[in-house]
Amino acid sequence: MPTTSISKIKTHNKDLVLRVAKGHFATSSAHSNYYIDVAAQKSRLSEAQAVAQELCKNHKYSNQIIDTILCLDGTEVIATCVAEELTKSDYVNINAHQTIYIVTPEIVNGSQIIFRDNIVPMIKGKHVLVTAVSVASGNTAKAAIEAIKYYGGEVVGIASIFASSKNCAGLEVNSVFNPKDLPDYFSLPAHECPLCKAGKKLDALINCHGFSKL
Repeated sequence: MPTTSISKIKTHNKDLVLRVAKGHFATSSAHSNYYIDVAAQKSRLSEAQAVAQELCKNHKYSNQIIDTILCLDGTEVIATCVAEELTKSDYVNINAHQTIYIVTPEIVNGSQIIFRDNIVPMIKGKHVLVTAVSVASGNTAKAAIEAIKYYGGEVVGIASIFASSKNCAGLEVNSVFNPKDLPDYFSLPAHECPLCKAGKKLDALINCHGFSKL
């Protein structure tokens, strides 16, 4: 485990918490002073449901149709809970009583997103919501947006557990947690990292799957 212990940021919902460790962490594209642990939200049904309920608040009385949810970072359980929320009868929107596709992208050559021929009909001509663990640099979300557009879909928004910005590639990012919950949070290129400049060694390598302590 990283040198600092996991702490919990609680909310009004007992099943909705943000678990973080403070330290010096590196992703494939940036350095950060926080590791955000979302394993439970992605795997535990009660926590995935709590995340989905929070993310769906903005859609409760919306006329925005969502045909497909594209799952990044292993967010299939959360996306399924979001789809269940949006299709409930008490949601006064066009999705009530309708079905929603849950799609996981295929990533090739390290970062390129493709959809096989049998999946394309779930994207082409559809209104697509992108779900992600976090949106910091936004590189993964941007790649997903480009892929959806390439295959003829329309991206209607991005939903994530944590986001450092409310906008990505001109689209609104709807997140449960944001920098207000972590006032000193940063995610920066390695050459701009203040911890590197201060000579602090990395605690761990991190990605959407977890961490590898150094």
